[in-house]
Order: sequence, then C-alpha cells, then structure tokens
Amino acid sequence: MNNTWNKIIYKIGSSFYDKLFNTGTFLKTRKRIFQEVPFQRKQKILYVGIGTGADLELINYVDYDITAIDYSPDMLAKAQHKFEHSSINFLEMDAQKMSFADESFDYIVASLLLSVVPNENKCFEEMIRVLKKDGRILIFDKFAPKNQKLTLTKKLVRPFISMLGTDIGRSFEELFKQNDQRLRIIRDESVMLKGMYRYIEVLKLS
Repeated sequence: MNNTWNKIIYKIGSSFYDKLFNTGTFLKTRKRIFQEVPFQRKQKILYVGIGTGADLELINYVDYDITAIDYSPDMLAKAQHKFEHSSINFLEMDAQKMSFADESFDYIVASLLLSVVPNENKCFEEMIRVLKKDGRILIFDKFAPKNQKLTLTKKLVRPFISMLGTDIGRSFEELFKQNDQRLRIIRDESVMLKGMYRYIEVLKLS
C-alpha cells in the first residue's frame, strides 16, 4: 500500500463507505465505543483519518474543540458536507507527517486507520508526538491475533486484501513495544469478529 494507491481506493470507496462501515455491526460497535468517551469541553480532540465523519455523528460534537484530518480529499469532502455548519476544523493531511506542533491535543481518535496507512509505525509515532502528556489515543481497528501467527489462509489472502487499501496482518503488540516506555495500555477489548477488531485506549506517560 502507498498514499497514491490509497487516494485512488478511497476516491472510489467514498461513495459507498458509509453503507459498509457505518451500518449494522460496525455502527453498533462504534456507538458502544465512542458514546462512552468522557471528552471535556476545554480539551482539544484530533480525529486522525476521519473518513466520512462516521465517528463524529456519535458524539455531541458542538461541545468540543475538534480537528479532523484525512489524506483522501474525497472522504474528507463527505465529512465536511455532513458537518458544514459546525465549528469542526477539517484538514487534508497525511497522518504519517502531521503539521501540528508537539503536544497539541488531549485526545486522539484513530478509527480504522492503522491498518490502512502505508507505514503504521510513522503514523503511531506522529500521534504520540502531537498528544499531550497524560493524553489518550483511542484506537478502533483490526489487528493480527495477539501472540499468534497468521493462519495460512490469511497469509495467502493478505496481499490481495492490501490491494483494497487495508492490511489484515498488522500487530498492535509490535507497534506498541517500540514506545512502551512512553505509553501505557489502559484498555484493550475485543469488539468485533471474534477479536479481529479491537478497541484500545493508550495513555501517554511522557
């Protein structure tokens, strides 16, 4: 996967993305996760990879200081149209190289992002960089099973699925251990498809 290919994929997918990922089980899971988050009015919140804005629909967004970025102009346009009368700051930006200053945000929401960016390590490092000390990263995504190797079937289909703009073989454990001195996992819950999709909350210690 690369940024150029992802732009093509999400240009095509922007017209039907909500029908796949903002209905049924996905919608129920999103609601259960994000309607419970205790955002505070004075806190600054960053949505990284906002897509069509599905997660924003689940919170009282008028109460918060929200910035939302996406690399795909087509996906971002969908989100902007939904919230055109809001104060949300929408920006076209690469999550692997954000233009924000260090320690700019209290919360970062990364929903279905780390499995689609070309370099998940760069993306995660950037989220840590722009997060304030004692801030939290909220992650909803699919990852390889904990402490298990991919099945032969998944290994065989992984290259073909990646052509659709997503990777089913990434390990959150591998991603986290590179930064485990600065972070602490405070919640890690299987939420969909027998553990393939997880909700993870990470606290920044320093």
